[in-house]
Amino acid sequence: QVQLVESGGGLVQPGGSLRLSCAASISLFSFAHMGWYRQAPGKQRELVAAIDSDSRTNYKDSVKGRFTISRDNAKKMVYLQMNSLKPEDTAVYYCNVVSGRSWGQGTQVTVST
Repeated sequence: QVQLVESGGGLVQPGGSLRLSCAASISLFSFAHMGWYRQAPGKQRELVAAIDSDSRTNYKDSVKGRFTISRDNAKKMVYLQMNSLKPEDTAVYYCNVVSGRSWGQGTQVTVST
């Protein structure tokens, strides 16, 4: 039983930046391997960034050098800083425990002129 609330999405021009936030109301949050996922129209949901309990990070190749995932265990928050955004980054973004099965509503990111 988890509660995940994403925020921070919006409309941004190519090359712009956004910072997404995720409030994760789960027990033993500091031990959880957390990730940000996205789903674009007509495509499957994909993992774009992950951070484990030791704050080790992994990124999808297409976002390396542009996105940064971080966590604040005291606040049970996960963040995704997105820079140099491209139109192909347009998607609904979700946070979750890696391998989690329940999903929140996500937050829409639209990169367009």
